[in-house]
Amino acid sequence: MPEILDLYDKNRKLTGRTHVRGVPIEEGTFYLVADIWTVTYDGHILIDKRHPDKPFGGMWECTGGAVTAGEDSITGAVRELWEELGIEASKDELRLIDSCRCSKKFVDTYLLRKNIDLQALRLQKEEVTEEKLVTFEELEKIIENKQLDISSGRFNEYKDILLECTKG
Repeated sequence: MPEILDLYDKNRKLTGRTHVRGVPIEEGTFYLVADIWTVTYDGHILIDKRHPDKPFGGMWECTGGAVTAGEDSITGAVRELWEELGIEASKDELRLIDSCRCSKKFVDTYLLRKNIDLQALRLQKEEVTEEKLVTFEELEKIIENKQLDISSGRFNEYKDILLECTKG
């Protein structure tokens, strides 16, 4: 079943139209994505590996994905955490740390502070092949080695927030 996404104009106003994910998007329209960085209370960052059949397959990433039609970004973030990894989170647990327009999408980036038991995670097989907890320094090495699916420019906008969270 195809994903249906709401379309926004350049000012992030809903256009009233929808889009089927995977079909080329109309010029001047955008869709919404929610990214979530999960940081444990002992200072580790959760990352997961994209399925090899997806764009940027085999790359590490934070949890996230497209916000479906009718959702706002925080609702999409809560859903993505549950669908991809089986992490239950409430909207109150998420903190917006960055919002930008890049390429054909608006990206809202959230921070979730939560202890994670890797053994209890339930991976969505079509999306995620593995997960791990890393230190901030390990994350920087992964980025340096170009193994993280992220725009390094965007990461620089909120990396100090992530670093601060890893220190307790």
